[in-house]
Amino acid sequence: MTTPGTTLVIGATGTTGSRVVSQLAAGGHRVKAAGRRAGPVSGARAVRFDWADPTTFGEALSGTDRVYLVPPIGSSEPAGVMLPFLDQARTAGVRRAVLLSSSAIPAGGPATGRIHEALPGLFDEWAVLRPSWFMQNFTGDHPHARSIRADGTVSTATGEGRVGFVDADDIAAVAVHALTDDRAPNTDLVITGPQALSYGDIAAAVTEVTGRAVTHRRLTYAQMRDHLAAAMPAEFAAMLAGLDRSIAEGSEDRTTDTVHRLTGRPPGTFRAFAERELTVTAPRRPRRGPSGGP
Repeated sequence: MTTPGTTLVIGATGTTGSRVVSQLAAGGHRVKAAGRRAGPVSGARAVRFDWADPTTFGEALSGTDRVYLVPPIGSSEPAGVMLPFLDQARTAGVRRAVLLSSSAIPAGGPATGRIHEALPGLFDEWAVLRPSWFMQNFTGDHPHARSIRADGTVSTATGEGRVGFVDADDIAAVAVHALTDDRAPNTDLVITGPQALSYGDIAAAVTEVTGRAVTHRRLTYAQMRDHLAAAMPAEFAAMLAGLDRSIAEGSEDRTTDTVHRLTGRPPGTFRAFAERELTVTAPRRPRRGPSGGP
């Protein structure tokens, strides 16, 4: 591996960003941990960064040659702010960019799909991470975690559709390789866990591990859209409900070898994740930002 100058990690207190910072620092790499509050981050230099405030871009980019890009949370059209930032990053000397996108969004698609499409024209060294749904969506403040705690249900419009749920630790490990390997991937990387599981399978696994009965509550697309719209903009809720509908049609029923191929170890299973994160006696990783994943 090369020894890069400094990597800017945007969203450094979030689900993947915090893990990327930790793994980079553990590997001896210099890191700028970017967040809206610039709070202390172990092993990194904290710097204030806010997608909504372009005046924070210059200081964050100063002295960096690589950047891990986490899009603004909840935005269905992030290109408006991200593309000008990436132009500024290239001018400032950033030569490698790694974007966190989604397995459900191809190049040229909605939201991060526009950034994905533009990235190869902006940087000679790049990668787009396209993880499947996060296992961490069943912990912390994610709606699935809250509903499991409140009434023992997980509500989706996915039917019997299956998903290659992936541990954020594995996503971060792939990100670190994409940021630090001698040769950039210069491609998109679909990242999954080792098994494709339905939400019914997830509910059964959580029940078995925690001893608390959890069931999958099946909703229609319209019911899911309206359920989500109570807590987020209607357009974003419709997009998320549409992703559920795609899962029901089989869009995420796959697994890939990306984690093993890039890191040399197999991805973690949902059962191992649940035993680590969901049992009463297991220590839980503090939630330092909104949970990620589609």
